[in-house]
Amino acid sequence: MVDSHDPESAESCSLTEDDVEPKLKYVRLSNDIKNILSEEAISCIAVHPRFLCLGTHWGRIHMLDHQGNCVHTVINRKENAHILSVNRISVDSRGEQIATCSDDGKVIISGLYTDENNQVLSTGKIIKAVELDPNHNRSGSGKRFIIGDNKLVMYEKTFLKGLKSTILSDSEGQVTAIKWNGQFVAWASSLGIHVYDLNEKCSLGFIQWEEPKEGKLTDYRCNLNWSNATTLLIGWVDTVRICVIRKRNAVEVSTRNLPVHIVDPMSTFQTDFFICGIAPLETNQLVVLGYAKERDSETNKALRPILCVLQYNASDYIEICTDSLSMRGYEEYKCDDYHLDCLIDENQYFIVSPKDVVVANLYETDDRVQWLIEHGKFEQAMDVIATHGGKYSLITVARLYLDHLLSLQHFDEAARLCQRVFGTDKQLWEEEVYKFVKVKQLRSVSSYIPITDACKLNPHVYEMVLYEYLQLDPSGFLQLVKDWPPRLYNTKAVINAVNDHFNKKDANILLEALAILYTHEKEFDRALTMYLKLQHKDVFELITTYELYGMVKDCIVQLIELDSERAIAMLLKDKIPAEDVVRELEHCEQYLYRYLDAYDKVTSNEKFHWRLVNLYARYEPDKLLSFLKRSNSYPIQEAYDICQGLKFYPEMVYLLDKMGSTREALTIIMHNLQDVPMAIDFCKEHDDMDLWNDLINESVDKPHVMTKLLNSIAGFINPELLVDKIKPGQDIEGLKESIIKMLCGYSLQVSIQEGCNQILGADYFDMHERLVRVQQGALCVTPDNVCGVCRRDIIVKDNMKTDIVMFNCRHYFHEPCLLDKYNLDICIVCNTKKLGSTGTF
Repeated sequence: MVDSHDPESAESCSLTEDDVEPKLKYVRLSNDIKNILSEEAISCIAVHPRFLCLGTHWGRIHMLDHQGNCVHTVINRKENAHILSVNRISVDSRGEQIATCSDDGKVIISGLYTDENNQVLSTGKIIKAVELDPNHNRSGSGKRFIIGDNKLVMYEKTFLKGLKSTILSDSEGQVTAIKWNGQFVAWASSLGIHVYDLNEKCSLGFIQWEEPKEGKLTDYRCNLNWSNATTLLIGWVDTVRICVIRKRNAVEVSTRNLPVHIVDPMSTFQTDFFICGIAPLETNQLVVLGYAKERDSETNKALRPILCVLQYNASDYIEICTDSLSMRGYEEYKCDDYHLDCLIDENQYFIVSPKDVVVANLYETDDRVQWLIEHGKFEQAMDVIATHGGKYSLITVARLYLDHLLSLQHFDEAARLCQRVFGTDKQLWEEEVYKFVKVKQLRSVSSYIPITDACKLNPHVYEMVLYEYLQLDPSGFLQLVKDWPPRLYNTKAVINAVNDHFNKKDANILLEALAILYTHEKEFDRALTMYLKLQHKDVFELITTYELYGMVKDCIVQLIELDSERAIAMLLKDKIPAEDVVRELEHCEQYLYRYLDAYDKVTSNEKFHWRLVNLYARYEPDKLLSFLKRSNSYPIQEAYDICQGLKFYPEMVYLLDKMGSTREALTIIMHNLQDVPMAIDFCKEHDDMDLWNDLINESVDKPHVMTKLLNSIAGFINPELLVDKIKPGQDIEGLKESIIKMLCGYSLQVSIQEGCNQILGADYFDMHERLVRVQQGALCVTPDNVCGVCRRDIIVKDNMKTDIVMFNCRHYFHEPCLLDKYNLDICIVCNTKKLGSTGTF
């Protein structure tokens, strides 16, 4: 078989659409067949897995192997088998017998290895079709064969080696095609197709064919083929029909006397071309050889034949691929000059014209991969390799794909491909990453390059990526320095590169990168300096992570200015002495206040409270009073002077009260705060008669204050003191109601006190009576009780009686155990008085 890249064979087919993946590849047969076709023209073909059998218009039969070489058999050595064109060749399933027929009226059956069963049948009629029993060589098969003229006739060998003929069916005109499959025989007449059941000896049905719009039905050859035991493929004129032979319902067969099987058309559709041959491919797929209905617009000659792969459904089809075939002399041929035969099990198809034989094979895995690569469909090629394997490796195709993507400048897609295919293969990464170096696109691959210990590349690779970012994308360089572990590359080399390419435009970015790199090198002082220079908040993480507290004593103010909350939170971790922080913040009182305020919340140490009084007074006066109340570690007089200077009257009241100057505090409440309820509460809190007198004296000339006092003093002072101060004729609004309320309150208080006294008296006598009753009751003594001194059982079993002393506290003693030195009226365990009697046991 000639290589498909041979100049002659390369034109055997061409795809009509370059981007559609072909299903078939083509090779033109060469070798001995060239000599045959130089003298003769092919009229028909029969294909067997072991050989090819060609019939010619000169009536000769040629047997060849699948590479086009002549096979030296009896058939090839014979003279012309027929005197006219060979119409049909049939080969049995074992490839031992062939049958041929011709317009000369002869049917010849020849053995390839023996002439024992050779037959020559002269009918005197034109024979267009002959078909050997597929099991022709099986013992007892009868050596049957079927021919067709104006009838369908079966011949079989008799006991005496004669031929017995049986007319299976009359025909509507000439029988033009026969296909035998097991017990079923499909054959075509001039009107349609019949299917005959040899077991039941009856016709299963007739499929009438429509006449074409141009010409007659008999002008076109009917093409029959079986795709399996029950599926018949028919291609005639420009119509395809797929029929299935199925069994009828058993009840229908028995009641209506019908054949067991029936032919059921399952799909019918029309094509855009005339059909020269039909063969099965995969499920619901056909290979159809077609002849164009149109003619060449310039020469009015025939166009190239086409081979289509179709996927059919009930009434239509999908064209999977269509190949235009460059058959020799195609311009002069008619539709019936082409033939198609196949080896179904091998998916091999033989396309025949009078002067050419082309073999089509399904694209194998390697063929598909090669085609996909040539057409830039690398993803599909990799999918095919992953599923089916083949001679191409996934890595080989991936590398080609990578080159293709880089040539198209699809850099990110190329980088993703590397990650997907190379995975953790260190060698592949190091080999292929240099392709990105050439196009200065290491940045594209940086997000996908492996950085784990499982696949750590040469440090030089990572340094090249960083160097490219440093030159072209400083922001990306900084991000990589943040993301990549420092173990991947030589940090000193990268630091030197940054210093060499330092520029003012990207100064902040490069300084931050240097800070990170110096951190990796453990040069924390430099890193700290960089961060502070940048005013970058990552400085806090640097300090806390590496505990650089000893380095920040001189830059506390800078840290607070950068982020006061984080700085103060860091300073409160007891890593830096509070005294040092206070000393550093001495000249920044606002920062000092924030620090001491936070410090006071997290510690019970009050050593800086003396500073906080003044700081609260300046920055948050609202917190001052609560601070004064909860702290005892500040100089009261200094605090009072500060509050006095700022006229913080509530704070002054508290401090005066704390210093014992209650009357002065009351004066501030009345004169400065003018808060009567507060003054009343102040007097109630201290319950000092002098304070009440001062308050009453302050209220005499103020009727509204007098009213509030009358409403509030009940239970604290004698109301007469206040009432006596009221001047005759003085107009006090609500005086009557206030006095009534005061008296009612006073009366209620008296009543409550009397009621409480009665309850207490009754409770006293009840409790006293209960106590006397309990003390007069008996005490239980059991063997479980023990002496409080000797710790033996209180009840002693001996002849001598022993007195027992019992106390109300439930302690028991043997009287001998209580020595004279003890006071027998008091329990020596809990000092409880003794019970009134002594028992004897």
